[in-house]
Amino acid sequence: MNSTNARVFLWLGLVLALWLNYETWVKDYGPKPGEAPSTAVTATPGVDASRLAASIPSSGAPAAVANPVANPAALAGAAPVAAPAAAAAPAVAAATPAVSAVAAGGMVTVRTDVLEVDIALTGGELQRADLLVYPQVKGERAPVRLLNRDPQGFYVLQTGLAGPAGAARPTHLAPFTAQAAQYTLDAGANELRVPLAWADPDAGVLVTKTFVFRRGQYRVDLEYEVRNDSLTPFPVASYSQLLRDDLPIERSMFNVETYAFKGPAYYDGTKYQKLDREDADDRALARPISGGWIAGMQHHFVTAVVPADPAAYRYALKTDGNQYLLSTAGPLQTVGPATTVLIKEKLIVGPKLQAQLETTGPRLDLVADYGMLTLLAKPLFWLLEKAYEMVGNWGWSIVMITFLLKLVFYPLSETSGKSMAKMRVLAPRIKNLQDTYKDDREKLGKAMMEMYQREKINPLAGCLPILIQMPVFFAFYWVLLESVEMRQAPFMGWIQDLSAKDPWFVLPIIMAIAMFIQYKLNPAPPDPIQAKVFMILPLVMSATFAFFPAGLVLYWVTNTVLSIAQQWNINRRIEAIANKGRAAPA
Repeated sequence: MNSTNARVFLWLGLVLALWLNYETWVKDYGPKPGEAPSTAVTATPGVDASRLAASIPSSGAPAAVANPVANPAALAGAAPVAAPAAAAAPAVAAATPAVSAVAAGGMVTVRTDVLEVDIALTGGELQRADLLVYPQVKGERAPVRLLNRDPQGFYVLQTGLAGPAGAARPTHLAPFTAQAAQYTLDAGANELRVPLAWADPDAGVLVTKTFVFRRGQYRVDLEYEVRNDSLTPFPVASYSQLLRDDLPIERSMFNVETYAFKGPAYYDGTKYQKLDREDADDRALARPISGGWIAGMQHHFVTAVVPADPAAYRYALKTDGNQYLLSTAGPLQTVGPATTVLIKEKLIVGPKLQAQLETTGPRLDLVADYGMLTLLAKPLFWLLEKAYEMVGNWGWSIVMITFLLKLVFYPLSETSGKSMAKMRVLAPRIKNLQDTYKDDREKLGKAMMEMYQREKINPLAGCLPILIQMPVFFAFYWVLLESVEMRQAPFMGWIQDLSAKDPWFVLPIIMAIAMFIQYKLNPAPPDPIQAKVFMILPLVMSATFAFFPAGLVLYWVTNTVLSIAQQWNINRRIEAIANKGRAAPA
């Protein structure tokens, strides 16, 4: 390896180290999304912290649409406070279907093959969501809990219909009734409908709020059937909001979750926006949006609301310390006398499975956030997914796609490898020139350039494949970090989670050995100090990679082994040609 290539390797290693240290510094000491700005009112220990409350967002409808009074205690784990008297719903009229088996104020539990959800009859609020096939810790039974109503760290999804000031409406504070306390998706069934009823017999209105669950799906359809049997119009505006006490994550360089975005986000029909609770502009979010969605983000999992109405909804964000309230409210629409109207929205509560995200909302797959390298990472994930469909193992998929990438870049790496092999053959002549011109660096440089020109060698050719490989490396890093499909995915033997570090550090050790062999196949740096640095570089790199996801180390090991095989073959061919030339008669 010549001095130019050595410097490139050193600079690339430095860039990698600086990037990792910068990311860690930002997470440890920089502004944290979970921290309150200095001017914010902070919660007092032992006091209800839910000051954001469950206020109904403004819908952008005429001024008659009100924002009902907040209900803080109900969101901090205390008993729900009843809705204002104007919003209270008397018992369902006898003429309506019998739906009062479970009284208002209770809870309905829904279980499918992938979800177990608690729906409060106060407002039809989604209060708990357990992801049954995603354990918190691999091998243990406790599932990931995405929604909860714990006093600290609460996370709920609230939905409802608002209306004119003082008018009774089925808001997230209003009492509903249900036909049963438990709903279970039957074997062989593909759909489970959970209807909740709200009625205002004085106004002659019945609203059926139905959650629709499907087998294998984390998408939940929400339908409001508004039946107006009166002689007067009934104006309503649908809304949804995510309320979360977003506790900060303990920062650690060795915890990959600290590198993933956690917090509120939305899509405005054109651009995906992550919101920083400390940013004044983000905190002041209040704008009409068509064709978008809102989402509560965390590593590998997401809760999102996708309005189905093409009309503009008003998006808004409120924050208070660790808490945020991200809402979307639709325009006021009128249900005419003796008319029934169906209002729909789509919810998703679960893992960031890109196939399901793509069919739920426009560009909802962006919540699998690959950052600036999305243009590279998305095709890489698509290739990995196709390989997985063939072999059924994400580890072997990584090996297959690494091999495919090596084939794609083979012509470029072949040219580079030939230059490296020729320089290896010329190493004795280069050493002779260094001894001859050891006191005159200008003459040495000129003599070496003349030799390169005669032998048709480009000393920079070895750098290009490395420079091209680095973006692919970082894209792979984000694919393995963000893709829930890789979470707890086994490879073979001791590697049972490709998204976590190798528990026995076997792959990093193999990586160190492979990098050392690769170093020996390349021309040695002329500078003794550089030579020593490159001898210990495999150890430094493997120690760094020891705490990276095992899938990323598997990619690097596979790529290095393929590079060794390619360079060994090129060296063998070039040395054979050189030996043949030396053996030819003068």
